[in-house]
Formats: sequence, structure tokens, C-alpha cells
Amino acid sequence: MHDMSFDPFRRRLLAALALSPLLTSLPGRAAAPPDLGRIVALEWLPAELLLALGVTPQAVADIHNYNLWVREPALPATVVDAGQRTEPNLELLQQLQPSLVLLSQGYGPSPQLLAPIAPTMEFAFNDGSGKPLTVAKNSLRQLAQRLGLESRAERHLQHFDAFISDARGRLQDYTRQPLLLFSLIDNRHALVIGHQSLFQQVMDQLGIANAWAGETNFWGSAIVGIERLAAVKNARAIYFDHGNQRMLAQVSATPLWQSLPFVRQQQLRRVPAVWLYGATLSAMRFCRLLEQAQEARA
Repeated sequence: MHDMSFDPFRRRLLAALALSPLLTSLPGRAAAPPDLGRIVALEWLPAELLLALGVTPQAVADIHNYNLWVREPALPATVVDAGQRTEPNLELLQQLQPSLVLLSQGYGPSPQLLAPIAPTMEFAFNDGSGKPLTVAKNSLRQLAQRLGLESRAERHLQHFDAFISDARGRLQDYTRQPLLLFSLIDNRHALVIGHQSLFQQVMDQLGIANAWAGETNFWGSAIVGIERLAAVKNARAIYFDHGNQRMLAQVSATPLWQSLPFVRQQQLRRVPAVWLYGATLSAMRFCRLLEQAQEARA
């Protein structure tokens, strides 16, 4: 016999489900495209993906350091600072009422923490293949599909491929010697870019050999003692500056620094920062900085 006492409970349950953000992820239900003016990026990789699609984020985490480490594309003054990348300002996010929050996989707050505020999308830098540029292209297409901007993604990727093809011709001079890419973390340690990095995949397409043959982590980089750089011989070197001129001045005055082969041979060039863990826009900026360093040699 039908139990009528169950009906009010069932109605309340169905009403609660209708209001739940989990409903948007149930199989067979297509999520409506989010409001493009209210998308928040809590890490710089997804911020870059959004900008590559021609969408200005409502908010980005840690804009101060974005301006030091990423720099381009420049964020308009209207973009709100959402707090730290690892610990964003949740109260502010609630006030902003974003339509979508973009995350980097395995970095920062969990999607579960943000679920009461807005739907989320996560993007990986590396999927274990050691080809972050390929992953970035796939991520761009995934985000474009979620936003209904597939044609913009394809136009951007066509432009990117043409850019790299042109850059290969302009940067032929770099194919003559291996190239070391690094920045300083403190007075004793360098961050070196090696295999499985975004820039490694770009260099492979440009025909440029990486001078760093040592270990790298999942992100394609390694933090090593500056003395380890002495093992890099007969190579050019690019130093990425992220607003640490005082540190560089202190380190460059030491006998250790002055004994490094690429310093003694005047093969070191300093260029502005570029995001080491970005996507296509960072890859293009990297190429432009290589060209800038090449012109400085002339």
C-alpha cells in the first residue's frame, strides 16, 4: 500500500536537489553557458586560457605576483584581486557571485570547498605525458566548449601555429648552441627549466637544444644550487627577471657566479619574466623574449 507520509519528504528532497549545484553535473543534463562577465580564475594558467579566448576575468588571484611573474597579457584595472592562489578570499568570492571559477588541478582550493559559491572547472598543466603545450591546447578547447566559444579557440590555435612557424625562422641562431633557461629563487638557488616543461616543448618545435640535462620535477623544472650551473658548458643562457634585481646584483658579485662558464663567456642575457607554467600565450611571449635577447647580442 502506498505510504502517503513519504510524499512531503520526497517533495522536500526534490526541492533541495533542484537548488543543488550538483544537479548541473548530473549525466544527461547540459549546463548552460556561464555569464562571461563573471568568471574568476584562481590560478594563472586558467586565467591565461580565459584571456586567450578574449574573455576578461572578473577576478584573478594574487595580481601583485601575476604582474611580477606573468606580466603579459596585462590585466585591466577592473579585474578584482581574489586573494592568494592557495587561499583565496572566499567571502569576497561569495560577494562577487561568479558564474564559474577556474582552477589548476592539484593547486589551491578544492572544487568541493568552492561548490557552495559557484561551479568550477579544473585544468592540468601536465598530464604525465611531458607535453604541457599539447595539454594547454586541449584545455583551451575544453574551456571554449564550456563557454560556447569554440570558434575563438580554433582561431587562436591557428594563429599560434602560424606564430611558431614564423618564430622558427627568426630564431635559427639559437639552434647553434644549447640554451639554459633559469631564474633565481634566492641567493643560493636557481630555478632551472628542463625536460617536460612548456618551454621544452616549444624549443623542440624551434629546433633548440636544452642545455639542462639534469633532473626535473612533474612541472618540468628543478630548484638547484647555483653551483650546479657550473656544469653547463658551451651554452647560451637566458635569465628570467621577476622583479628581483637586488638579489641578482648580490649573486652576480660573487666569485661563484663570475666563474660560471656562460657568465665568463658573456653568453648570458637577462629578459623580463614569463610564466613558466602557462599555456599558448606564455609560449608566444617566450619566443618574443628569445628574439629580444637575440637582438641584444647584435
